[in-house]
Formats: sequence, structure tokens, C-alpha cells
Amino acid sequence: MKQRIWQVLPVLLLICVAIGFVYQHLPSHFHLSVQYPATRRRDVSWHAHAGLHTEDPAGHRGSARGSRPFSTTCLRNMSMANMAGFSDLPERLQNFLYYQHCKHFPLLLDLPGKCGGPDRSSGVFLLLVIKSQPVNYERREALRQTWAKERQHHGAWIRTLFISGTTGAGLKKLRMNKLMEVEHRKHGDILQWDFDDTFLNLTLKQVLFMEWLDNSCPHVRFLLNGDDDVFAHTDNMVEYLQSLRGNDGSGNLYTGQLIEGRGPVRDPSSKYFVPLQVQQKESYPTHCCGGGFLLSGHTAQVLYNMSKTIALHPIDDLYMGLCLAQAGLKPSHHTGMRAAGHPLIPSAKVDILDPCYYKDLLMVHDFTPLQNYIMWNRIHDHGLKCWKDPRLSS
Repeated sequence: MKQRIWQVLPVLLLICVAIGFVYQHLPSHFHLSVQYPATRRRDVSWHAHAGLHTEDPAGHRGSARGSRPFSTTCLRNMSMANMAGFSDLPERLQNFLYYQHCKHFPLLLDLPGKCGGPDRSSGVFLLLVIKSQPVNYERREALRQTWAKERQHHGAWIRTLFISGTTGAGLKKLRMNKLMEVEHRKHGDILQWDFDDTFLNLTLKQVLFMEWLDNSCPHVRFLLNGDDDVFAHTDNMVEYLQSLRGNDGSGNLYTGQLIEGRGPVRDPSSKYFVPLQVQQKESYPTHCCGGGFLLSGHTAQVLYNMSKTIALHPIDDLYMGLCLAQAGLKPSHHTGMRAAGHPLIPSAKVDILDPCYYKDLLMVHDFTPLQNYIMWNRIHDHGLKCWKDPRLSS
């Protein structure tokens, strides 16, 4: 028996070598593909709060595609379920608490050279950072043609970034991500992370952007942080910032429409509901309305450092206020920043979009794409005549 085995062995070895040789010379589409177990290929339990799964379809940080197949999963903090009253909270807030500790997500679309590289980023005077969901294509297109157009004004460079997460699941998510990839290639102004882009994740979006800023654009002078439904007179912004004593961005600046003397909304039906499980204090620090605010590059760096130790809060503008307070800084009020909406018009007979009420402002919230396009062109009409400066409420 042993003698037969030894006689057969050389034949088997020759067969194996022959098979290997033939396989190596087959066209690639004939090669066998290894099928990993389902739990290895994809973690089917999605990140309920932030949409993170173990497979990273976009690849490594720094490009739209890459070869790294997996990313780190941020697991739920199940101890949160032991909180008193946790089961009575709306599902969206339960998920927020489960994943409150998660601050790092894969970067799907990156622009590492947006500011000319980290060492040359001081050449960007004003960086427009616009929060936008993938579905808001029309808003982004309107802004690119109006106030968010990259250009020089008074010798100062204005650059633009739309920051976004992902929306939907399955084919819808793939379609939206494809749209973002197309815009990314065409315009070079999209940053996208693989988290679920929802209202309660706006704070997460801010933190992810500040991390990106620290790595890719650390010396930018000033930033506008705003929504994609605002009208921003970016020419006026540059002139205002240039008029400051410390106009190189090295000092502290955080200005907008102040919110003072407010506390958490305890009504569960409200969009802004903050339960005791998230915050027990009945007061908020003074902060700026999140629709839009201006800050210096130095203050952005301070906020990022504070965010490393401050837990995420479901209200993004309040979170920025918490970081400011922790750093011992105070925001300031600017009458030209109307983050809560349109200025007060003195009469119902007056056009609410009369450019004379907007030509001296810096920013106004709640503009449609069409209104943005109309307003931008009207305030730049050299034939515009305003007989007197309208009285604007402060």
C-alpha cells in the first residue's frame, strides 16, 4: 500500500503543476472569484444613526476610489439603553445616543488640494463652507453661478466647499453618490463622508469638516459656515473682513445672529427636542444661529481642539456654542447676518426681494435657488438706485 502511494505521488504533483500553469495563462474573466462569508463581505447591520457599514466602497482617504475594502465600524453603545426613560424617547434620539461617541467616518470624496495644500492654505482669504444634502443639486448649481462662485474680490481669493453625507439606502444611495461624484469631478467643490445626512447629524458634519480643515486647509484666513438655502453677499463679507484690525485670521472671530437666554426644547414633538438624557441644564450658552456665521481660521482651530473632548449634541449651532464656552470665547452679533430669515420690510406693498434691502447685508437665510439667482444679479446691477438706505431692524 505504501509503495503504491509513493508511486502515485509524483503523478499527482505533475497534475497540480499543470493545472496551475494553465490557470495562470487563462484570460482574467475565467479566473475563479473567492466568495467570502456574508459577514465578512458586508456587515448587514447598518449603523442606525450614521449609516456606517464595514465595507468602504469609496476606498482610502484622499480620493473618490481606492483599494481598501473595509473601514472601521463604530459600534452602538448599548449601555445607553439602561438610561432612565430611554425607551420613551423618539427613535431618532435613541439612535443619536447609541452612536453619540462616533466621530470618525470614511471620506468618500476628498479635495486635499483645495487650498493649494496645507502649507499654502493661507492664500485662501474666505472659504465658503456650505452644508448640503446630496439631493439638493439645484441649490448647489444656483450658488455656483452666484455668490459661491470661486473668484477674487479686492485681491482676496474666495473658495467654495459643499459638505455632505449620504442619503437613502440601496439603489437610491448609489444614485445620489454617483451624482456627487459627477459634481466632484466637474466642479471640484464636494466633500462627502459616509454617514447618514440628517438633521441630528449636522453636528457630526461640522466636526468631520473641522478635522478635514485641520489636515488640508489649516491656515485659511476666514470661513463662512452656512446652509445651502441662504443668500450671502460674499463681496460685502470680504470687504468687512478686510476692514478688521486683525484681518489675517490669526485672532478670534465668531460672528453672526446671536441666540441668547435660550434653553433646551423639551417638547418631544419638536424638531429641536432635547431630552434630559442629552442635556440636564436648562440653559444654553450664547451662540450664533446655525444658518450662517463667520469665523476666523484661528477660531476654527480652537473649536476643533475643543470638539475632541466635548460629546456631540443634536443641535449643531448649540454645539459650536458649547465649544466656544469651553475655550473661554464669546460669539459676537453682526446686524448684517440675518440667519433667522428675511429682513423686516416696512410695508406689504414693498417687494420682499427689493435689492435695496439686501445690498448692504452680509447674509440672509431662507432663499430658493431662483431667489438667489435673481438677488445676486439685481444687487450687481450698475443701474440700481436706492434713494435712501432702508431702515433695517437689528
